[in-house]
Amino acid sequence: MIYPSGTPTQPEIIAVALSKLAPKPDDVFADIGCGSGSVSIRAAPHVKKVYAIDVRDEAVSAASGNLKECGITNAEVLKGDAAELLSSIEVDCAFVGGSRNLENVLGILVEKVPRFVISAVRLETVNTTVDFLKTNNKFRELLQIHISRGSDLAGGTMLKPENPVFLIAGGEQC
Repeated sequence: MIYPSGTPTQPEIIAVALSKLAPKPDDVFADIGCGSGSVSIRAAPHVKKVYAIDVRDEAVSAASGNLKECGITNAEVLKGDAAELLSSIEVDCAFVGGSRNLENVLGILVEKVPRFVISAVRLETVNTTVDFLKTNNKFRELLQIHISRGSDLAGGTMLKPENPVFLIAGGEQC
């Protein structure tokens, strides 16, 4: 897998996000701020179509290569501003992994997308997102997820924590 700058979404976070989105076989899924495409790769087997969206050249290149390497054939990588791109496609559920132009993206999500999850590591992103979704009656749930991974220490195992991640679920109830 090729990873552009930024931290890739951890597999455990993807699993929880997908459980909140409850993707269906006929759904069209958007991975906004797709980075390496790791969320798209995990979502693809569960949906009809995936749009992996990012504004960065390195992310578009990485996601395209990773999707191809994993044999994903129902995904399309789109380069550009997510708010503009989402205006022209129909999407049933979405994962937001980047916070660039977040309020514009949230505006499109609350208007057009029935189910969505926003991943955040910054408190400011959480605050902006929760306030926006509550104002628009689309807030469903806020989760803070802590993951620790086992690591060798003096012949035993210690747990090393990863940075906590927030998931904000919005849209219609499943």
